[in-house]
Amino acid sequence: MPLGRRRAALVIALLALTGCTDDSTPVEPTPTRSSTPTPTPTPTAVTAEVGAPAEAATVLPAATAQDAALEASRAVFVTAPVVVVAPAEDVAAQLTAASTGVALGAPVLLTTAGVDPAPLLAEIARLDAQAVVAVGAVTLAPPRTVAVVPVPGGADAATLRAATGARFGAPTPVAPGQEAAAVRALAAPRPAVLVQQGAPPTPSTSLSPTPSPTSSPPLPPTRPPAGVAATVALTGVGVDPVAAFATLRAVGIPVLDTPGGDPRATTPGVQAIAAAAPDHAIAFGAAFGQADLLAKRMATARTGALLGGGGQLVFPQVPGVPGKKYVALYGTPGTAALGVLGEQDVPATLARADATAAPYRTLTTDAVVPMVEIIATIASAGPGADGNYSQERSVEELRPLVEAAGAAGMAVVLDLQPGRTDFLTQAQQYADLLALPYVGLALDPEWRLAPDQVHLRQIGSVGIDEVNGVVAWLSDFTAQRALPQKMLVLHQFAGRMITDRARLDTSRDELALVIHVDGQGSQPAKAGTWNALRTDAPAVHWGWKNFFDEDKPMLDPTQTYQVQPVPDLVSYQ
Repeated sequence: MPLGRRRAALVIALLALTGCTDDSTPVEPTPTRSSTPTPTPTPTAVTAEVGAPAEAATVLPAATAQDAALEASRAVFVTAPVVVVAPAEDVAAQLTAASTGVALGAPVLLTTAGVDPAPLLAEIARLDAQAVVAVGAVTLAPPRTVAVVPVPGGADAATLRAATGARFGAPTPVAPGQEAAAVRALAAPRPAVLVQQGAPPTPSTSLSPTPSPTSSPPLPPTRPPAGVAATVALTGVGVDPVAAFATLRAVGIPVLDTPGGDPRATTPGVQAIAAAAPDHAIAFGAAFGQADLLAKRMATARTGALLGGGGQLVFPQVPGVPGKKYVALYGTPGTAALGVLGEQDVPATLARADATAAPYRTLTTDAVVPMVEIIATIASAGPGADGNYSQERSVEELRPLVEAAGAAGMAVVLDLQPGRTDFLTQAQQYADLLALPYVGLALDPEWRLAPDQVHLRQIGSVGIDEVNGVVAWLSDFTAQRALPQKMLVLHQFAGRMITDRARLDTSRDELALVIHVDGQGSQPAKAGTWNALRTDAPAVHWGWKNFFDEDKPMLDPTQTYQVQPVPDLVSYQ
């Protein structure tokens, strides 16, 4: 090729290599892979798996704070990617741990100096935890696969956010002795940062999280689980474990006050349970009793029904909670011959019952509840159509007074004088009225006849097995309907009226038993009857009757409450 043509070809080749044509027209560059690294995907947030206990009621003995924390975790957490741990001896660390646990939706567990950590490590393993937030001076050696993220006790919100990625609310000082109450008030999202009163939060600039000595991975991004629904926790027997409360608050379970361990004891307690309408309860402390007993009590409290004087117990015996006493009018509606209750119409009867109770209110710190004791079946001189020497009043005859008394906050008791039939047969005839929450029952053995006896010729009597049959039936009736506790009154003025009384069944939680001493006449004679019937008596409450006409003289309220022990029930006939 001639030299000129070779030079032209070379120029063209060079121009092609430089991306230009021979007329200098730019050429679009061929796309190439970028040298910038591809961003790492954001890790998927992890969350705990939680659920309510299988049983309607769970009683956690909670012998120690560490035990209580473990028990609470086992009760509601199935898995937990993050676990918060603090020393049991460090209050400040526990408060920080509580705020952290609620923010993360994580269980809060405790270490205790000198105590084998094996149960704690076993719980961390059961939960399949990926990381532990160690608050304060925690000495713990989890598996190397579990990250340890240290956080100082008393940490501020910035420190906690840097360590956990969670968001927190404002710092809240906690006074000594108020730790449990403060933890119970924590709520996600953005729970308060609890700090000891007088101790400022530790700033993030001076104490920030440091990597684990084992170079474990950092805390995984954590999303709190959905709350555990239809579940409440109960406290009130002197067991207030801060870490355990935090664990339950981490899954949204409210902690309710239950003074004395009986959810029926107080009006606020009953109302709180009724508002929550729980299917499950977790109680802290062995004083709550067996789980099946607590489940029955919770079912009653959930109804929200209240008795006169408050709560759902006939005679509450809870420290700090007022007791109850009762003052009753006795008789049957529509006739004055059988007692003062029948001397006036329904509105006047209620007014009289309240007026009769009023003077007693200044003599005791207990609530004094007016009561009407209505004779439902009346001992009769003749056998009647059914031959049982007892006139049964109809439910509809009694209903106006019964319901009016209940609406007025009074107690009602239906009195049975069965003649030749038995107490249980007659009691069952009044099931519609006994199904009302404020209606109890009274058995009057004076009028319980043998097959060959007649009223006023002989004094009746009843065997204890018949009485216990009523106890069993009324207890089951009450439990099946989740009714408040019922009063069962046994009238007596002579030892022979209830044979083998020592075997009286006082074990049923649904009933409050009262032996009502019906002696009349001179006060020395009445006092003698009172003392005689109390000798070798079963564990019951006691009633005293004042007779307007037969007592010589009748005691006034001050004198009546000078009887020892002070009567729980005073009735007037």
